[in-house]
Order: sequence, then C-alpha cells, then structure tokens
Amino acid sequence: MKTKEYDFLRTNERLGDRIMLLGLGGSYSYGTNREGSDIDFRGVTLQLPSDLIGMTTFEQYEDEGTDTVIYGFNKLIRLLLECNPNTCEMLGLDEDQYLIKTRLGQELIDQTPLFLSKRAIKSFGGYADMQLRRLQNAIARDTLPQEEREKHIYKSVMHALEDFNLRHAGTDLDGIRLYVDKAVNPELETEIFVDANYKHYPLRDYSELWGTMRTVVRDYERIGKRNKKKDDNHLNKHAMHLIRLFMMAIDILEKGEIRTHRKDDLPLLLSIRRGDFMQEDGTYSKAFYEMLEEYERKLDEAAAKTKLPDQPDLEKVEKFVEGVNRYVITGEI
Repeated sequence: MKTKEYDFLRTNERLGDRIMLLGLGGSYSYGTNREGSDIDFRGVTLQLPSDLIGMTTFEQYEDEGTDTVIYGFNKLIRLLLECNPNTCEMLGLDEDQYLIKTRLGQELIDQTPLFLSKRAIKSFGGYADMQLRRLQNAIARDTLPQEEREKHIYKSVMHALEDFNLRHAGTDLDGIRLYVDKAVNPELETEIFVDANYKHYPLRDYSELWGTMRTVVRDYERIGKRNKKKDDNHLNKHAMHLIRLFMMAIDILEKGEIRTHRKDDLPLLLSIRRGDFMQEDGTYSKAFYEMLEEYERKLDEAAAKTKLPDQPDLEKVEKFVEGVNRYVITGEI
C-alpha cells in the first residue's frame, strides 16, 4: 500500500481519508493464493457531498495496474442488497485481511445481517452456474465435434436466458427464438441463429438480454487455441471457485454469516486447484461431479431450511444509509 503504484489511494479526491473499508480480494482473501497470485484490493469509499446534493455521480474507482476496485458507498449498498458475491466477500474477511477500516467501515461490517436474505440462493447460485458453464464449455470445445459443440453453446445460452427471466420476473421472452441450423459462416458446419420480434420492450432490459447471450458466446470463444498447461490451470481455478461459492452460500443460508477466508476448507479447495480431480483427457473425474452434486444437494437443503428473510428489511437499510450519508453532508454521526 505504501508503494508508489498505490499513490492513488492517498491522492485521489474520492479516496484518501474517505475510504471506509479496504481489504484483500481474490485468492488472497480466500486463502487459495499460490506463488505468483495477483494481489487484489477491494473497498468502499464515502460519496462526495456533491454526489448526494449536487450534480456529480460516482459508482466505483478501478485501477487495473494494481487490480484494485473501490465502490462508492451507495453502489455497494445496492449490490449488497442483491447478495452480490463479489461485494459480500468484503464483509467477511478476517481482521488481519483489512488494510483500512474506519469507524464507519466497522459499522458497515456490523450491519452485515441487514443484507443477508434468500436472494443469496440466486446470486451465489448464478455465479456458481457461470463457473460450471465455463468448465463445460472448455471441456466440450476439446472433446466434441463442431456440430455437437454448437449444440452445447445453444444449451448454455438457453440456460442463461432462463436465469435472465428469473431475475426479471414477468419479462416476456416470447419475442426471441434461438435454434441451430446449417452455418452461414464458412468456417463452421452449423451455428446458432436467432429470430427476434419485440415491440415496446424496455431498452435497458433489451441491452442486458443481448449482453447475457453475448457473454456466454464470448466466454466460450475466449478459450481459443488450447495451451494445455495454461488452460488446465484456468479450468481448475474455475472448478475450485465453483465449489467455494457453494460453501459460502451454504454458510450464509445456514449460519447467517459471510466467511470469505476458507481456512478450514483449504485442503479440498487447493487440491481442486492443483488438478487432483482432472483426468488425462482434460475432463473431470466422477468424484468431482459426485462432490458437486453433494454441494448442490446441501445448498437446496439449506435454502429450504434457512431462517433468512425473503427480502432485506429496506426500512432498516434506508435508516443506516441515511445515517452514513448524513455524516458526509454534516460531519455528524
């Protein structure tokens, strides 16, 4: 933090002594880091008065050179209300994993129960599904003929559309039809086509709809020409995060707590990352899928028995947010 490359933490007007929390992110926060792992910082900073009563806006600050992301307080709250895994993790670090923690930062941590609800089932489940899809796509690319691969991508896109529909309850997706047919692209034998017919459809939803499908295809194509050692490392990392997400979701639903540092689970997580469950042909062993099935069962059971509310108590959240933002304006707690 004290090196020149992190000067922005001290000199940027939105950061400096406005930072409420700053902690480790990524593999160092989970305890799954290895030699050469990137060091990520994640944090939250107070809004400026002009964001609240003036004409400026602020969502987040990113520094790609140091893998640092610092959210504006108001955006962080919105993400926490959705049980967004990347932001929930910030509230579940061990004490020595925080680099900055002010009085208001501690208060935010203390308010963690306000943000935990059954929304975690879909949010963590959605992230886990994304990791699983990446695994399946990569394996399919290596082991299936092109026609079968295209069918696999089609299924992945349709699954993503189902998730989109769940997140936008009441959204009418009847205006879109996807199907596999003889390719127009001369480099393919078959490819996915789309017929779309929408009227009076909200632009923002439309943009997210296409973004959802584009992300699936882009993730698949990113695999590119296979560098076996490099790609296997990436796949094992996805497999590890898949299981880790289930672990964290089960903790939230069963215990009502966020536990980011998985010190008790490290032997298993690190064995997955080492590739102990990957076979010579680049696929995963039966033991891995049995373990995955068991975690899916545990998540379903935890979801059925959880005492968490369906939705966060927005009145209490509003009171907390108003108190913090009132401090920004008046300087009074």
